[in-house]
Amino acid sequence: MKNYTDLDVWKIARKLVKTVYSLTSQFPNTEIYSLTNQINRSVISIPSNIAEGIGRQSDKETIQFLYISKGSLFELETQLFLAHDLEYISEKQLSEVLEEITSVKRLLNGFINYFKNKK
Repeated sequence: MKNYTDLDVWKIARKLVKTVYSLTSQFPNTEIYSLTNQINRSVISIPSNIAEGIGRQSDKETIQFLYISKGSLFELETQLFLAHDLEYISEKQLSEVLEEITSVKRLLNGFINYFKNKK
């Protein structure tokens, strides 16, 4: 297995972190300890759990961490819809970030399937 830093799924997830942080930096200050914090924690969890999963000793543990990463991705998606509902991000911003999320979902699903079928 290659180093996790060479994986496309990890690289794209890292790019997503930058995109999301850029969006949340424009949220109202009243949200700093609530939605902003929650969104940032969710997006950071995605590449972090990919890395942790790769560092595990078994495919079963790796898959578990990839599923945690996938859960964080769905959590992030929901929180961004809420940010749009609250008019913190525009329809265009939401659409663009959802495209990035979809890319990470596809890569993550493929990576999970790779480990599941490896046996």
